[in-house]
Amino acid sequence: MAGTIGVLIFPDFQLLDAAGPISAFEIAGRLSGRRATIRTLALEAGPVRSSSGVEMLARSIKGCGPLDTLIVVGGEGTRAPTLSEPIIAFVTAAARRVRRIASVCSGAYVLAQAGLLDGRRATTHWGRSSHFLATYPKVRLEPDRIYVKDGNVWTSAGISAGIDLALAMIAEDDGDEIAKDTARQLVVYHRRAGGQSQFSTLLELKEPTGRFKPLLAWAREHLEQPLTVERMAEQAHMSSRHFTRAFIAETGMTPSKAVEKLRVEVAKTRVECISEPIEEIARQTGFRDPERMRRAFVRAFGQPPQSLRRAARSGQPSA
Repeated sequence: MAGTIGVLIFPDFQLLDAAGPISAFEIAGRLSGRRATIRTLALEAGPVRSSSGVEMLARSIKGCGPLDTLIVVGGEGTRAPTLSEPIIAFVTAAARRVRRIASVCSGAYVLAQAGLLDGRRATTHWGRSSHFLATYPKVRLEPDRIYVKDGNVWTSAGISAGIDLALAMIAEDDGDEIAKDTARQLVVYHRRAGGQSQFSTLLELKEPTGRFKPLLAWAREHLEQPLTVERMAEQAHMSSRHFTRAFIAETGMTPSKAVEKLRVEVAKTRVECISEPIEEIARQTGFRDPERMRRAFVRAFGQPPQSLRRAARSGQPSA
């Protein structure tokens, strides 16, 4: 990691959105011997109050100098009308000069307002996905991703996902070993794949060792394909018979049930947050037949996909 990293903050920003990536880059610099210059930036120089009340000292965006990477944090402050035109103008201009630009959590709103996400894949905190998509329909939102990289534009989900994003950048710049050692220093999991779900019941396995978590992460990336017991056993380098017994013992469910839960979780997010035809969502998530997906939804939530979509659009709570 080299060059200067700018972390853009504003009143009522989320403290961990800034502190998490800053700490990751600082540790990676020590480990690699290639320390980046890290600057917190704001509209005006001086202390900036986070939503927790804790302040960070920032430089002004005016004359901040050349940047290699710009990271825009999120927080309640992104809702404020005072997130003003000078900030958006700075982000727009910076995007033309920096090697990469990124957002953490609802910082995606700032990138979207600057027009940087139009036609791009992006993500944000799952709790704001429906509002984000309604506000910025040109963005190809992937609402359940930990982080998304589309060209030189990176976006990430809520709060701790900023660390995952930073680790991915570190791996890109300094190699996977430095990223892995940085994660060890932070005492965080190395490293959640960008495609991993923001939230998933399958991450809460019965057995704390969770040796099938990598397999489930792989399965989640291949939901559109037939995920038979035989194929999953092959991926796990086990015989089908031994795999089934071991999987049930560790997770408390059969492999087929686990795959269905993965498909239902991903499909539910897409049904509620993306205006795709139900038939297309069924195909993308491996249900193939919309009727099979409807039955799985009724088993899981007591409602068919169409009911969940209507509830999400009306702002009513769903299952």
